[in-house]
Amino acid sequence: MALLLDTHFVFGLVGAPMWLSRAQERFLEDHEDPFVVSAVSLWEIRLKWNAFSRVGARKGPAGPEEVLEVLRNRQVVLLSLKPEHAAATLSVPLAHKDPFDELLLVQAQVEGHQLLTRDKLLRNHPLAQAI
Repeated sequence: MALLLDTHFVFGLVGAPMWLSRAQERFLEDHEDPFVVSAVSLWEIRLKWNAFSRVGARKGPAGPEEVLEVLRNRQVVLLSLKPEHAAATLSVPLAHKDPFDELLLVQAQVEGHQLLTRDKLLRNHPLAQAI
């Protein structure tokens, strides 16, 4: 089963390791099959890049164009957001209301993937694999 990367793993994959633990970095390095990266994560990355903290720092470590360029040079599968994804109902609803988490899980459900995450709010979801 293919692994769809949650956004923080996308940051780690493209060279922002401070977003991941050493064990998570090793998992990305040692995993042999290509990862799947969603356009939804790129959208979330764009929103973080364009948002600033109170001290003026960007909320994301890399811009979406830079991330996309790195991803295109890596062995990943890029997944578009399809109408079927947007219309699908998540089989096991989320307890929280993060639209990015919900869209990524719906994509995992429709495409037959698992969402690789470190998000504590997703750890027990049947479509998520937490490390």
